[in-house]
Amino acid sequence: MSVQEISTSLDVRGMAPRDRHPLILKTFRSLGAREAMELVNDHDPRPLYYQFQVEQPGAFIWDYLESGPDVWRVRITRLATFHGNGQCCGSCGGH
Repeated sequence: MSVQEISTSLDVRGMAPRDRHPLILKTFRSLGAREAMELVNDHDPRPLYYQFQVEQPGAFIWDYLESGPDVWRVRITRLATFHGNGQCCGSCGGH
C-alpha cells in the first residue's frame, strides 16, 4: 500500500481529554476506504492506538509522523469500510 494523502486533519490539543477519543473515532469512521486522517496531539496517543486495535482490528494503519516531545502527529489510514455490525461492506474488496 502506498502512502496515503491526508484528507482530514484533527488537532485535539485544545480539547478536554474526555472528548478526544469519541471525536477521533467518529472522524475515523467517517473516512472512506484508503483515506487517511492526521491526528495532532500533545502526548503520545498510544492508549488510543490500543483502543483502535480492539474496536477497529485490521481496519487501519497507524503511522507516526512526529513523535514529541511537545507535539505528536499520527497518520491513521482506514483500510476498509465497516458497517455498525463490524462487517465489511464488500465494496472495497476487503482491503
